[in-house]
Amino acid sequence: MKKIGLIIKEASESRIKNSLKDNNSFIIIKYAKIKSPDMSQLRQSLKNAKADLFVVKNTVARRVLKSTEYESLTGFVDGPCGFIFLKEEPVSASKVLYEFLKDHQDLKLEGGFLKDRVLTSKDIESLAKLPSADVLRAKVVYSLKSPISGLVMVLSGTLRKLVVCLDQIKNKKG
Repeated sequence: MKKIGLIIKEASESRIKNSLKDNNSFIIIKYAKIKSPDMSQLRQSLKNAKADLFVVKNTVARRVLKSTEYESLTGFVDGPCGFIFLKEEPVSASKVLYEFLKDHQDLKLEGGFLKDRVLTSKDIESLAKLPSADVLRAKVVYSLKSPISGLVMVLSGTLRKLVVCLDQIKNKKG
């Protein structure tokens, strides 16, 4: 019969492996000296941003990372750490972390992985400063709309000038 500690470690290992398969983007954080209510608040904020925070023992985290293509990230696992798995847009979760960091300097962004790239803490900070996908879409639509609007204004201006010219000729003759 297995000991409860071993069962918990195996469950944690399985959960991390499955999360790494499902989401190829994640961030590793150090959370020393962060109080439990603050961690709960961070978890909820990340959940709203379509991301999950999972705290795991270092030995389990290192074992999982070494058995995957993320072996180069084992250096980030030291001290109390957690994985934030990014399900969708990485920018929104990065913004949540960046806002949380303003009030909780004890939280450290160690690094992570986004698609095919290793992230440093500076990369994560840069992600947080990017506009969201919705804002970028709006900018693209506006930039596509602008030339068309300009063309409409030019064409309507030419027609307007023709109408004014014809009106002046009519007034001059009449």
